[in-house]
Amino acid sequence: MVATVLKLRYRLLANTLARSPWQLVGFIFGMLGALWLLGAVVAGLVAVSILQGLDVIRAIAVVGGSALLLGWAFGPVIVSGSDGTVDGERLAPFPFSRRQLMVALTGTGLTGIPGIATTLAALSSIVLWVRWPAAAASALPMIAISVLTCVLVSRLITTLTTGFSGRRRGREIIGTIVIGLLIMTGPILTGVLGLLDAAGDLPARLGLAGTILGWTPIGAAWAVPGDVAAGAWLPALCKLAIAIGTLVALWFVWAWALQALTSSRPRRATKTVKSGALGLFGVMPTGGVGATWARSLTAWVRDPRYLRQLIFIPLFPALFAFTTGVDGVMFGASAVLVALILAVGGYADISYDGTAFASVLSSGVTGRADRWGRALAAASVGVPAIIVIAVAVAAISETWDRLPAVLGGALGLVLVGYGVSAVSSALVVVPVPRAGDSPFKTVPGQTFASGMLVFVVMGACLVLAAPALILAIIAMATASAPLGAVALLAGVIVGGAVIVGGVIVGGRVLDRSAPGLLQRIKAFPI
Repeated sequence: MVATVLKLRYRLLANTLARSPWQLVGFIFGMLGALWLLGAVVAGLVAVSILQGLDVIRAIAVVGGSALLLGWAFGPVIVSGSDGTVDGERLAPFPFSRRQLMVALTGTGLTGIPGIATTLAALSSIVLWVRWPAAAASALPMIAISVLTCVLVSRLITTLTTGFSGRRRGREIIGTIVIGLLIMTGPILTGVLGLLDAAGDLPARLGLAGTILGWTPIGAAWAVPGDVAAGAWLPALCKLAIAIGTLVALWFVWAWALQALTSSRPRRATKTVKSGALGLFGVMPTGGVGATWARSLTAWVRDPRYLRQLIFIPLFPALFAFTTGVDGVMFGASAVLVALILAVGGYADISYDGTAFASVLSSGVTGRADRWGRALAAASVGVPAIIVIAVAVAAISETWDRLPAVLGGALGLVLVGYGVSAVSSALVVVPVPRAGDSPFKTVPGQTFASGMLVFVVMGACLVLAAPALILAIIAMATASAPLGAVALLAGVIVGGAVIVGGVIVGGRVLDRSAPGLLQRIKAFPI
């Protein structure tokens, strides 16, 4: 049965690559990147085994293995998403026992590009122990345990974020929390390194980190060969027990999560409202602009796919406060970086409508009204958020003289972004997660080209907002308050002009392209 699942998985992959040349290009680049990374790892391990002593080798093995496990836990699902072609939900209708299902999913994890590259990299770590035959012999079973642990961790996290006992709200909350924690990885690592400063130079820090991680489930398996090489048999046995216990615990927890995912019914959330309660539709003006404004603003405040973009707002200042300090330039300009993220957030806004975009077409709303409504909804959230961030940063860093310049650059950039998005979203639709999907799930149909579109839109925003950005940079560099006021005025004027032009052009484009956009949305794989 496992062999059948693997054959079906690779048949699906081959068919997908045959249909989409750009996906084939992305797949080839992925393979080349894995090969390059594998070659670099092997070269580094060989150099370490020749040039370093046992203490450094033990530390590097444990720290590197721990980083590999954490990469499997969070890296693949954030960068590429989990494999949506073979998962527990899709295989649940078939007559698999739970053990067969888990073995099949583990096999698909081991035989993918990340699994193969990880296995080869882990096997190459044996070169670290060639001077100690007993350690090299013990490394083989520990490598098997380590690679299986990596795959099980990845599968467990994917199952939890996909299912969470069948509750959509739970998936959304977990996904948002995990993404926020990942964004804060930089400050966390900075704090850890600061604690290690007391240990002295780099080898001493590595040794301390390796010693600590070697007694945790994250690095225990990688610490066993080093203890064997040092003749520390009792610690080696203890860490072997930790590694095996971690693997067994992951298997049983994953079995529980998979059972919850495949056996429980999806729960529908229901809500009772008073008759005649229209929400934002009862507040906004009537007509096409008001209706689109209300519908889009409702999505911004309730749809997690939009809300996830807003978690960057408080995290950027916090990130730079930890890494560069409140007196740093990056902290002072964090409102501009937040504006850049929000500026490109709606570059393919219609994609989030899905097939419900048919209701927009049937309503008779003109393209220009649709463009104005979406831009006003985004601005209702983005502009106040940027102003609050800029004022808060200025208050914390006591740089009130820079506030007009920062506001000029940030508002100019985000307003220009709304204008550019008014045109780009009338031309482009891309596969996006469906409402309620895990944020880590691969979106079928995504290609290298669609992934590059966001950078094209970002470049257009930076070019069009250049007058305000240049004035803001000069004003902050020279601490010129009058020039900062000019930058603020330029940002509002340039941004407003781009929005007007974008709405006019985008509206005309949408009137012509709307049926084609709907047809392309319906053609996306589910």
